[in-house]
Order: sequence, then structure tokens, then C-alpha cells
Amino acid sequence: MKRFLFTILMLFCLHVVSGQNTKQQEIQTNSRLALSYFNSNEYEKAAPLLLEVYNLSRNSYYFRMYLTSLIELERFDEAEEQVKKEIEKFNRPSPEFLIHQGYVLRARGNIEEGDEKYNEAIEMIPGNKGNYLITANAFLQWREYEWAKNVYLQGRETVPGEEFNYELARSYLYLRDYENMMEEYLNLVRQDETQINRVQSSLASAMRLDVDDSLRDKFRTQVLKRIQNEPEVTGYNRLMIWFLLQERQFSAALRQSVSLDRRTGEEDAQIYRLGLMALNNKEYESAGNAFDYLLEKGEANPFYNQSFVQKIHASYMHFTLENPDDISEADKLAGEFQEGLELLGYSPATLNVMQEYAHLLAFYLDETEKAVSVLERGLEIPRLKSEESGVLKTEMADIYVYAGDPWEAMLLYSQVIDANKKNTLGDEVKLKKAKLGYYMGNFSWAKAQLDVLKASTSKLTANDAMDLSMLIGNNLNLDTTAVPLQMFSRADLLFFRNKDSLALATLDSIAETYTYHSLVDDILFRKSKIEVSRNNYEKAAEYLEQIRTDFAYELLADDALFLQAELYNYQLDRKEEAKILYKEMLTSHPGSVFVDESREKYRELREVFPDETTTPEEEFFMSEETEPDEFD
Repeated sequence: MKRFLFTILMLFCLHVVSGQNTKQQEIQTNSRLALSYFNSNEYEKAAPLLLEVYNLSRNSYYFRMYLTSLIELERFDEAEEQVKKEIEKFNRPSPEFLIHQGYVLRARGNIEEGDEKYNEAIEMIPGNKGNYLITANAFLQWREYEWAKNVYLQGRETVPGEEFNYELARSYLYLRDYENMMEEYLNLVRQDETQINRVQSSLASAMRLDVDDSLRDKFRTQVLKRIQNEPEVTGYNRLMIWFLLQERQFSAALRQSVSLDRRTGEEDAQIYRLGLMALNNKEYESAGNAFDYLLEKGEANPFYNQSFVQKIHASYMHFTLENPDDISEADKLAGEFQEGLELLGYSPATLNVMQEYAHLLAFYLDETEKAVSVLERGLEIPRLKSEESGVLKTEMADIYVYAGDPWEAMLLYSQVIDANKKNTLGDEVKLKKAKLGYYMGNFSWAKAQLDVLKASTSKLTANDAMDLSMLIGNNLNLDTTAVPLQMFSRADLLFFRNKDSLALATLDSIAETYTYHSLVDDILFRKSKIEVSRNNYEKAAEYLEQIRTDFAYELLADDALFLQAELYNYQLDRKEEAKILYKEMLTSHPGSVFVDESREKYRELREVFPDETTTPEEEFFMSEETEPDEFD
């Protein structure tokens, strides 16, 4: 008998589960179809399905979409009737459905009756935070932001201890009332500084929509006022620092951080992160100042060693990009490197210091023997990983290329490749080895190596390999002599060795001797790269413009266009012209590898410099859904 009852119970449970699964499948199928019709504005087809899904799921989301469909179809009587039916199912009217009813009335033009329902809904909210949030959310779903704000304000007066700062701030955002929005966010930070990340996230979203910078101006004004009037609230300072970092005002952010640290003594980690951010944004002076501040605190500071390393790195990057011809500056920097290695020692943690020090000695001070000795000492560090020793050996090989010893360089490159077959360093060094063959004039061998590297998992390596392979392939067999390409590769080697003037003279010699050779556009592009390295951005842009004008259908046209746009955007402060060039990339070179980056930067600049007109074809090319291979 017990076994029989157990069997009956199991069959009943299986029947219930099967019924639930069938119901769930029906909800999923109908909801997908209903949403498809709704999103396509086919409200006649969407309405009955949405009502069916609501009746099955009792999810008010579908009921609201059902009402929206009826409103769009102007079937107001039907919408009112359905709302009333739902209200009658409750012993006590639900504020949410009273709001639905009010919205339907307002949609058909009965504003006063609709407002009465809204007020009725607000008056009957049970006195706890959860119910106020639900009621306000019902208003928000209908974009009745003013009414949602009123709900929160009533909740503030009714629910003990609840200020609804965050919720009110959102309502003010929707109403574009930035001043009151900021007041609520700042009040929230005053009450509970742990909410600062939440506030920052919300403000970041709001600022992305702030086309005319009015929110940024109000933020700056109101936060500074709070800092002055309530200096004990450190959250205001942290908000200001966050804002300045968003605006990439690293120097101002550092001043605020130092000021705060002198009060709290707890900002070392923040200042170190600020230094790294400045470094990554090529603000080397601000980065150096941040690390200097931490170094001044002495060796007891937990960030002392990292700051020392990063300070030297910032100085090195600033030198190589801004003052590469200043020998006295190079000597001073070499002293800093030597001091750093004496203090920190030769260890895996200082590999980057050794590499940059050696590069500085060889390529800028012509002290190749000393540079090699630094790297050899680094290679004596016990238990180095293959990738770590590979970095040092690669730098040593580069130095031998600089010093005119290609065979020793080739041997070292081969050792690194053999030891790093399973990481990206291996492919990077294969590219260097192929380039060395190219410098030496072994074009066929170099091209074979480069063609293999086109399949590299590293996009940068693959692109560089493809570019050089195409250069060799397009120019090797056009004449009975390979002299022009040999001269060009010699110029590339001189450029690699920082012999810019000799490289330019060699390129000029090719252009004068072989006036109509296919290398002419490549010569212009190399000249632009050399001028960029010398910070002669206007001259570089002139060469790129010449490529775009005279060689618009050559392979380098999109490279020249993108580099010119980058120069205008970042070095020459001609951002509106940069926007035009990024846009040209999208419409004229839709298959280029630079399309995605150009699209992103064009959209950023378009917010500052809106287009006067945009054709449907242009909008198509600018959409993220465009597949580049459709236009190859």
C-alpha cells in the first residue's frame, strides 16, 4: 500500500513539473514573438500576445507593454477596461495599477482625471521604503519623472531615517535639473562616504550625456563650494579628484590628492595610481611629480620602490619622446638609472629598468659596451623565466644591430625565439629577425619569414609583418636592379639606429635618383615617421597630406590618413579637422584595419563638433554593425 501511494505521489509531482515546464516554454515563446512585434511597431499583433503572456506570468512588465500597444492603437476604452479589471482583483487598489490607469487617462487627453489617479496612488502608499520605491518606479516606467520625484519627496517626509538621495538624484537627472541632482549626490556622500563609488558611476553616465558641459560646470562649482564650506567631509575632495582624473587634469588632481594626504595621511595608494594614470596618458611631468611626492616620504613608504622605478620610467619616456637629442639630459638620466639599480638591485622586479638603461646607453649615448655589460649582469640573475631573459637578450641583440654586428644579433634573436615558442615574445622577435634580414638586403628570405608572421596571434606583429612583406614584394622585382630597395632598407636601419638625419638624406637620394619609382609614397611615409620622432608634427602632416593627395589609391593611403588624423587630434590641436579625417576613413576606406578606432574617435569628436548634415550612406558606414569584409 505504501509503495502504491509513493508511486501516485511521484506521478503527481511529475505531472506538476511537466505542466510548469510547458507553461514556462509557452511564456518564453509568446514573449519573444510579442516583443518582436512590439519592437517593430506592429502593435495590433503584439497586444493580444502581450496580454496572454501577462496572464500566464503575472509580470507587470508585459502588462505595461500591452497598455502601450493599446495606446499606440488609440484603443483607450479597451486599455481602461483592462486596467479596471486588474484593479478589481485586489482587495485594496494597487498604487502601481492606479498609475497605469492615470497614464491611460492622460494619454487620451483627460489630464485632470489622470492626475487624480496619480494623486490617489501616492496617497495610499504604505509607509515603508520598499513601497515608495515600487510606486516611484511605476512612474519612471511611464517617464513621469516629475511625479516620481514627488513620490521620493513624500517618502523623505514619511519614512523615518530615509532621505532617498540617490533616487531623487536620478529623477533630477531625468528632468535635466543638474543643480538639484548634484545636491542630492553630495548630500549622499556627506551621509555615507562608502556610497562614493556608486555616485561616481552615476555621474560618469550623466556626464556622457552632457553635450554642452553644463553638468561639468555645475559639478565643479558645487563641489568646490562644499569643500570650502565643509572641509571635514573628505568625500567631496575624493569626488573632485575623481572628476579631475576623468577630465585628464592630472596636475590639478595631484594638488588635490597631496592636500588631502596632508590631512589624512592615507592617500599613498591613490597618488601612486594617479601617477600611473598620468604615465599611461603620456603626462610625464605630472607622473614624475606624483612619484616624487611618494619618494619624499622616505624608504618607509610602502610605495617607495615602485615609485622609484616608475619615476625613472617616466623620465625615460619623457626624454625619448620630447628631448631625444639633448645629450646632457641623457647623461643626467643615465645617472638616475645607475642610482636606481644600485638602490634596488638587479632582480626580476628591475628588468624594465635594466632594459631601458641599456637602450639609453647604446642608442642615445653610444656606449654600447657598457649597455651590453648591464644586460649581461641582468642575465646572471638566478632562476629567470625564459620570457624575462628573452627580453634582456632581445635588447642586447638590438644593441648589436645598432653597433653593426648583425651576426651576433641574429644568433641572439634565434636563441630567444627557440626559448619562447609559446608566447607572444617569440613572434615579436621573429619579426625583429626578419627585419634584420631586410636591413642586410636578404629580401627574399626576409619576405618568407614575414609571410609566416602574417598569421601571428599578435595583431600588431601580424600587421607590421604584412606591411613590410608588401613593401618588399611590391618593389623587389620591378627593376633589373634592387638598388632602390637596398637604399630604402639602409634608411630604415639608420632610422632604427636613431641616425635620423642620415636616414632622411638617404631617402632624399632615392627620390632624386629614382624619381618615378614605386617607392615614392613609401619614402614620404618614412619621412613622416622620422619627423614625428623628432616632434616636427607639422612637417610630418605635410608629408602625409602629400600621400593622400598624390597617392590616394596606393596601399599606404589609409595609413597616411589615420596618422594625419592622429597628429591633428593629439599633437596639433586641430581636432575639428581630425574629425573630418576620421570620418573620411569610415567612408573612403571601410576595409581598413583603422576603421574601428576611427569610428570611436569620430564619435567622440562629433559630440564636440557636430556634423551639419550626414547622409544615410555616411550613417551606414559609421554604424558598428558594418562588416568591413563586405567592402574589401
